[in-house]
Amino acid sequence: MLEKNSLLKSSDFIKSINNLYGKTCDTDKLAERYSNLSKGLNGKLYLFSSPGRAELIGNHTDHNHGLVLATSIDMDNAACVEKTDDNFVYICSQGFEPFTVDINKLEIDKKKYGTSEALLKGVLKGFIDRKYKVGGFKANIDSNIFKGAGVSSSAAFELLLCEILNVLYNDGQIDYITKAIISRYAENVYFGKPSGLMDQLTISRGGVSFMNFKHRIPKSKSAPWTLDNVSLIIINCGGDHCNLTDEYASIREDMNNISHYFGKKVLADVKEEDFYNNITDIKTKFTGRAILRAMHFFDENKRVKDAVKALNKGSEKKFLKLICESGYSSYMLLQNCFPTGDKEQPVTLALGIVSHNEKTLAYRVHGGGFAGTILCFVNDADSNDYVADMKKIFGNENVFKVKSRDYGAIELKY
Repeated sequence: MLEKNSLLKSSDFIKSINNLYGKTCDTDKLAERYSNLSKGLNGKLYLFSSPGRAELIGNHTDHNHGLVLATSIDMDNAACVEKTDDNFVYICSQGFEPFTVDINKLEIDKKKYGTSEALLKGVLKGFIDRKYKVGGFKANIDSNIFKGAGVSSSAAFELLLCEILNVLYNDGQIDYITKAIISRYAENVYFGKPSGLMDQLTISRGGVSFMNFKHRIPKSKSAPWTLDNVSLIIINCGGDHCNLTDEYASIREDMNNISHYFGKKVLADVKEEDFYNNITDIKTKFTGRAILRAMHFFDENKRVKDAVKALNKGSEKKFLKLICESGYSSYMLLQNCFPTGDKEQPVTLALGIVSHNEKTLAYRVHGGGFAGTILCFVNDADSNDYVADMKKIFGNENVFKVKSRDYGAIELKY
C-alpha cells in the first residue's frame, strides 16, 4: 500500500499532480485519493490518470471529414495498478461491481454491449491483433468523470486501459494515435457504439487538439490554452439520448446528400464556392434543412481555424466570440439543440438562461446535441458563484466546473 504521507513527501508525485490538476490543486486530497486506491494491492505499484474531454468548437464536422478543436480536462479516471502473471485482468472501480477478464477468452459477447468488461476485452484484443504484448494486472479505479455529462467517460476508461498495458508490457512505446485507434475499435466492436475517433484522439493526445478528419488517420496538432483564468462549466440540462439515433443520423445524411450532388463522398471534398454557385439548383433538389446544415459545415471549419489562430495569439476575446458564433450556428443552421416536436427543449432553455447571466463569457451546445449538455465559459473569479447559481436551477449533480489539462492518459511518477 502507498502511504499518503509518503506520497506527500515525494517530489515526483507532487510534480505529477501539479501537472495534471494544476499548481493550486489540493495535494492532501489527491495523495489520499491515490493512497486509498492502493489498498489491497502489493508489490510494485503503478499510478495512472486518464482524463475526460470537452469539445470546444467544430460541432458535427468530423463525420464529413472536417476540423475540430477539443481539449482534455481535469476530470479523470485515477488508478493504482499491480502487475500479475496469471493472464487475468481484475478491475475494481469504486461504486461498481468488480469484474475479471481471462486474456485467453476475448470473444465478442453482444449481451455485454455497453459494459466496461466489453471495453476491456476489446482493448486487449486490439493489442493482440497488432502484435503488442498483453498480460495480467489488478487495477483499482476511481472516476470523477460524470456519466451523461458529455465528457466521454467510456473513452477515458479505454485510454486508461491502453496506457496501463503500454507501460506494464510495452515499455511505454506505443504512440497516442495507435492507442486511440485501439480504443475506438473496442468501443465500436465490443461495446457496440459506432463512435468516431475524436474522443479517443483528444484523450490519448492530451491538451488542446486541433484535428483534421480529412485523412484516414486524422491529423492532430497541439494548440496552446491561453485562457488560464477561465473555467469551463458543463451543465447537464436533461433529456434522453436513447431515442435520438435518427436525429443524429439525419445530420450526416443531410450533409452527405449535398456532397453527393457534387459527386463527392463528404462535404470536405466540396469547394465552398461551388456550393454557393450552385445554390439555386440545389434549392430545387434538397430540403432547406440540408442546405443549412451544409452551410454550418463550411462556416464551422473556418471558425475552427480562426479559433486556433486566436489561441496562438492569446486573443481571449476573439476566441470566446467564435465559441458563441459556433453555438449560434449549431442552433440556427445545424439545428441540433432540440429534437423534432420536443416542447420541453431543455438544451435551448439552458442556453437561454445562461445567456442572461452577466457572468457568462461564452456558451454553446456541447457535443452531439438534441439533449444533454451545454458548455459555458466563465472567469475563474466568478466561477464558484456561477456554479452555485446554476446548481439552484439545474441541480447539484448536473453542474461541473472543469479546466483544460495538458496531458492525456499517463502514468504518474512517485
